[in-house]
Amino acid sequence: MRNPETERTRRIWEKTAPHYDRGISPFERLLVGDGRRWVCSRAASDVLEVAVGTGRNFPFYPAGVSLSAVDISPAMLAVARERAGSLGMRVNLAEADAQALPFEDESFDAVVSTLAMCSIPDERLALREMKRVLRSGGRLLLLDHVRSTSPVVFSLQRVLEPLSVRFAGDHLLRRPLERVVELGFSVEESRRCRKGIVEMLAARKPV
Repeated sequence: MRNPETERTRRIWEKTAPHYDRGISPFERLLVGDGRRWVCSRAASDVLEVAVGTGRNFPFYPAGVSLSAVDISPAMLAVARERAGSLGMRVNLAEADAQALPFEDESFDAVVSTLAMCSIPDERLALREMKRVLRSGGRLLLLDHVRSTSPVVFSLQRVLEPLSVRFAGDHLLRRPLERVVELGFSVEESRRCRKGIVEMLAARKPV
């Protein structure tokens, strides 16, 4: 049984799925840039993508990766399945909650998540799950919008967050890097851009 907040998140994404690609494209052009390519190019071997959405990362994975991907929304997964087929990719897609991943401990060499930690109800729990399924020395690769380094933008985010959380389940003031460090990962690379609103991160699980 999912808790009420997780179920609300699922309903939001079920409703959003048919027009997600069209809606996210202007945001990505403005803020994300080559972020998806930056993250996915660092994945190798057995890879899990958490909160895969409509599969917008698929074109950026290196050849030869063995890719599994999960999402809480069947409607989003349906679009991702079509995208994988159009690209000729084999992806093991499954409905699953990022906060309770259905995989054994140490199953993957890399875990990828992009533009998702902002909307998972319990980001700490999701990151603990990602750590659990990573093999020792495995790579965690994240891309997300975070609280800005600009005082003006940060103030605007603080004003908007109650509305964005209430109506879209979208947290504007999180910064996953802090949680990753708390969990004992070794940060290899991090990059912030667009007044600090977007952050890309590569970290290693301790051996």
